[in-house]
Order: sequence, then structure tokens, then C-alpha cells
Amino acid sequence: MAHTTKNKDKLLNRVRRIRVQLDAVASGIETEAECAKVLQTLVACRGALNSLVVEFFDDHVRYHIADPKKRPTAAQAEAAQEVIDLLRACL
Repeated sequence: MAHTTKNKDKLLNRVRRIRVQLDAVASGIETEAECAKVLQTLVACRGALNSLVVEFFDDHVRYHIADPKKRPTAAQAEAAQEVIDLLRACL
């Protein structure tokens, strides 16, 4: 995944923030925190993970399917963008 190298620090920071959120979920379970607080943190984790997944899909589509080195046609670029937009909508 050479294309992720340029965003490596940014991606790792996102993963670390998600890890902190998951640790908060574990802590909430251990301390028997309010269900609503734990659920809210879980939902935030899921949102953060979904966002990270979409970013990886976006990079994958742009660099492996619609390879910019091969200069995709307008139709290919549009189709790649449609896939990315659909993923964003789904997640």
C-alpha cells in the first residue's frame, strides 16, 4: 500500500484515536457505566471506523482500479467516483 505512505501519520493517528475510544468502551463496561454513555462511545467508534474504511476504499479505487498513471477515461474516473460516493453513503 505504497499510496498510504504519504498519509501514514494521519492514518495512524486516526487508528490511535479509535483505540482510545475502544479503551473507553472497555472501561465503561468494567466500571458498569451508564448504558447510554457506553453506547454513545460505541457509535462514535463505529463512525470513526467506517470513515477510516471509506478512506482506504477511496485510495484503493483511485490507485489500484482507476490508476492515475494510466490516465483513466472520463467515464472510468466518473465510475470510480460513483463507487466511492456509494461507499460513503452506505457507511
